[in-house]
Amino acid sequence: METKVDVQDTKATVSVEGKLTVQTAPELESTINGIDESVVDLDINLESVDYISSAGLRVLVAAQKMITSRGGKMRLLSPNDEVFEVFEMTGLSDIFTVER
Repeated sequence: METKVDVQDTKATVSVEGKLTVQTAPELESTINGIDESVVDLDINLESVDYISSAGLRVLVAAQKMITSRGGKMRLLSPNDEVFEVFEMTGLSDIFTVER
């Protein structure tokens, strides 16, 4: 898995590529936690993620809580059908803002 971060003022976009598994989720968590506290809006681009495990979902839920506590909003961008299906099956599609 690879991540890239682009910060513009108070908004950050994290692009994720590869599989988001129990082995790679800590890397994404570290990337998100390393974003400056002045960032209140977070986009996570999932266009190049082909698999997400429960560990990956946990990282996204924690990120949502962090951004909400800052008074901001988080969006998940461009998940493929398989990843979006995981959000639907877990009920997280009702919690996250997902833009397909």
